Amino acid sequence: MAEIVNLRQARKQKARAEKEARAAENRVSFGRTKAEKKLTKAEQDLAKSRLDSHQRDDNEKP
Repeated sequence: MAEIVNLRQARKQKARAEKEARAAENRVSFGRTKAEKKLTKAEQDLAKSRLDSHQRDDNEKP
C-alpha cells in the first residue's frame, strides 16, 4: 500500500528545505571577511586583464 502523505505538511517541508538552501548560499556569499572579498576581487581583475591582453586587435594593418 502507498504511504499517506499530508500535502500541507509536505508543502511546508519543501518550503523549509528551499529556504534553508537559499540561506546556505547567502552564508557563503555574504559571510566572508573583507580580506576574502578583496582577494576574490583582485583575482577576478587579474583574470580579466590577462584575458584582455590576449585579445587580438583586428583594426591594425601589418
